Amino acid sequence: MERIDVSRILMLLLLLAPLSVAETDPLTDLENIAGKLIFYQIEGNATYVRDTGELASDVPTETMFELFDPQKNFSTAKFTYTWDLGNGEVIQGTEPVVRYHYSKSGNYTLRLKVGFSLAKYTLPFTGDYSMDVKVLDAIKHIELKGPSDYEMSQNTSLAFHVDGSPPMWVCWRFLPNCVPDMTGGCTLTMLYENTLRLNHTFTSAGVHCLDISVRNDISQLQSSFSLYVRKNNNAHMFFILSCAAILVATFSFITVIACHPRHHNRSQIPASGNAIFLKNQDSDDQSTILFNFSNVDREEKKPLLLQYGTQYSS
Repeated sequence: MERIDVSRILMLLLLLAPLSVAETDPLTDLENIAGKLIFYQIEGNATYVRDTGELASDVPTETMFELFDPQKNFSTAKFTYTWDLGNGEVIQGTEPVVRYHYSKSGNYTLRLKVGFSLAKYTLPFTGDYSMDVKVLDAIKHIELKGPSDYEMSQNTSLAFHVDGSPPMWVCWRFLPNCVPDMTGGCTLTMLYENTLRLNHTFTSAGVHCLDISVRNDISQLQSSFSLYVRKNNNAHMFFILSCAAILVATFSFITVIACHPRHHNRSQIPASGNAIFLKNQDSDDQSTILFNFSNVDREEKKPLLLQYGTQYSS
């Protein structure tokens, strides 16, 4: 009989156990009421789930509170929701969804107070939830700062402005003549500011393409730029100037030779001379004949003998 009574008692306990679980008050401990916040962002026709707490600024956002109630204990409860976005904006409603957007990047703490009441309870219950949110600027534009034409065989510096929130991962590559690279390789750079600077030397003239892919934690953008590369004109200019200098020097030499006057050596030109016989009467009545030579220009005819005074005859 004792064995039978023990077996009956055990059977009764097993039958009553589910009833005792079902009659347990689900609201006796609010810590057992679980839920989570889910973030959605809509851009165009695309919807993104942000489950890491990182959001994009200036993008329509929906935040939903999902209550964990597998046993449907709160199926008849009436809920109220108070959303504190952390930027000074507070939104209240009866739906577990709130729609808003953050206009500036930064760190925010989103707080949610959930109020609910059941018909058999006179006092309402509340539950508080919070989550840290990091708002980043999405990458929407990449702009080339500077000209789009460059010279060959020179170290060229290119600057680009990227309007997303750093840090950002940048993958870039140059394509000579814009021929696609099937290998898909690129140079990966970590960018901690909004200006990307690249140094490159173009080895051939023509149109080159620069592919840039940039991403941060919430967005990604790929862009391509066409760059015109011309030959270096400095070498041609040096050659032209050198040829011009040689031509000027040659022409100057010819001009000097052609216009230089011809000077004759007087020692090579015979001078015509006339001898003038002069009679000098001394005091002793003696006559002396003096010769006076004077140069006369060539081809000028003058008497060779001039006699002054009394002529003598033999």
